[in-house]
Amino acid sequence: MEIEEVVAKARRGEHGTVHVLVGTERFLIERATRLLREASLGDGPPGFNDDVFHGKGLSAQSVLSAAKTLPMMAKARFVLVRDADGLAPSELDAIAGYLDDPSPSTCLVLTAEKLDKRTRFVKAATKHGFFTEAKELKSGQVRSFLVSEAKARGHAVAPDAAAAAVDALGTDLAAIDDALERLSLYAGTGNAIDLAAVEACVTRVRTETIWALVDAVSLRDARKALSAAGSLLADREPPLRILGMVARQLRMVARMRESLADGLRGPEAAKRAGAPPFKARDLTEAARRFTMADLRLAFDILSETDLALKGSKRAGGVVLEEAILRLCTPHARARRAHVLRLFKQAR
Repeated sequence: MEIEEVVAKARRGEHGTVHVLVGTERFLIERATRLLREASLGDGPPGFNDDVFHGKGLSAQSVLSAAKTLPMMAKARFVLVRDADGLAPSELDAIAGYLDDPSPSTCLVLTAEKLDKRTRFVKAATKHGFFTEAKELKSGQVRSFLVSEAKARGHAVAPDAAAAAVDALGTDLAAIDDALERLSLYAGTGNAIDLAAVEACVTRVRTETIWALVDAVSLRDARKALSAAGSLLADREPPLRILGMVARQLRMVARMRESLADGLRGPEAAKRAGAPPFKARDLTEAARRFTMADLRLAFDILSETDLALKGSKRAGGVVLEEAILRLCTPHARARRAHVLRLFKQAR
C-alpha cells in the first residue's frame, strides 16, 4: 500500500489493524501516524487507549499485550512502536505471528527508517498488505506534492510558482508544508498562488543567495562566496543544509553541461537538468564556467565536508567556510592540495 493511500483512508476514519511504515520520508510517516491515531481513538477519552513504545530494548510481549487489550470508550486502541528497527530480530519474529490474526479493535503501527525485507516479520507484513514504504521524494514528485497540498487548502498553484518554491526549499516536505501555511494566508481564501506570492513569502532571498554562492565559487571569488555563506548562516540555516543546497545546485550545473553537450538549449536543457525553465540562463552561464574537472573536485570537497560536518566536533560554520575557500581555490592548486590531503589520510 502506498503511503498516500494510508493517509487518505485515515482521513476517512479507516484505521485498519496493522501498518508497518518504513522509509526516510519522515514527514509523510509522521502525518500517517497522526491521522491513524485520530481515526482509531475518535472522540474517546485521551490517554486511555493509546500506547507508545520505542524499539531499542523493547519486548514483543509488551507490544502484544497492549495490542490485545480491548479499547475503553473508543473505536479502537492505538499502539505505536517507534524505531522498530531497534527491536531485536527475535522480538520482531514474535510480533510477526500477530500479523496473521490481528485484533480488529486495535490499530498497531510500527515505524522505522529501514527493515530487512528478508526477515519473517517483513515477509508477513508484506503478505498481508501491512507494509508501506515512504521513500524520499524527488524534485518532480515534490512539486506534485506541493500542488496537491495547496489544492487541499483551496488554492491552485501556477507552475512557475511551484517550481520556484521547490527551488527555494528543496525536498524538505516539512518546510514546504510550513511555507504553504504562509502562502495560503498571503493569497487569501480560494485565490491562486502565483510567483509573486512565492517571492514574497518563501524567502526567495535564500534561493538567490545560494545561486550567488555557486556563482562566486564558479568565478573563484572567495570574498563573495564567504559573504553569501555568512548571510545564510546569519539566517540560522544549518551548515549541513547549506552544503546540501550547494551540492544540489552543482548537480544541476553538471546535468546542464550534459544537456548542452547533447544539443539542448534554454528551457529544454534546464528541464532535463531538473531545474525550472526560468533558471535556464543562470544554469547555462554556470555550466560554461565549470569544467567537468572542476565539478569532480567540487563534489569530492562537498563529500569530505559532509562527513566532517556529521562527525567533527568543530563548529559547523568554520567547517563550511573552509570548504568554500577550497572550492574557490584555482583548480590545479586545489587538485594538488586534495591529492596531498588524501595521501596524508592514507598514511
